[in-house]
Amino acid sequence: MHQISSEMQACIDACLRCYQTCLGMASNHCLPAGGKHVEPGHFRLMLACAEICRTSAHFMLIGLPEHRHTCAACAEVCEACADSCEEVGDMQECVDQCRRCAAACRKMAA
Repeated sequence: MHQISSEMQACIDACLRCYQTCLGMASNHCLPAGGKHVEPGHFRLMLACAEICRTSAHFMLIGLPEHRHTCAACAEVCEACADSCEEVGDMQECVDQCRRCAAACRKMAA
């Protein structure tokens, strides 16, 4: 069994929190709010962010060295999602989780 470093565990935790936050907010905040919250580009980005976060956590948990690639992509998508959520407004929890995840993933991708 591969050993998960504390830095990797922190990244897994950040990815899973971001996954939960993006998917939860897309479903339970954006859909009911409507308007700019469900603009296709923004909404797709939230779903994509949730999925790449889940995938990055998965790659790290199973110990694939290729997690560097998913983490690099995750950091990029999380930043874009954070920017989009900031622009839409009233989504600070999502902005914060995305930025935290992006920072953690950048470290793992290095």
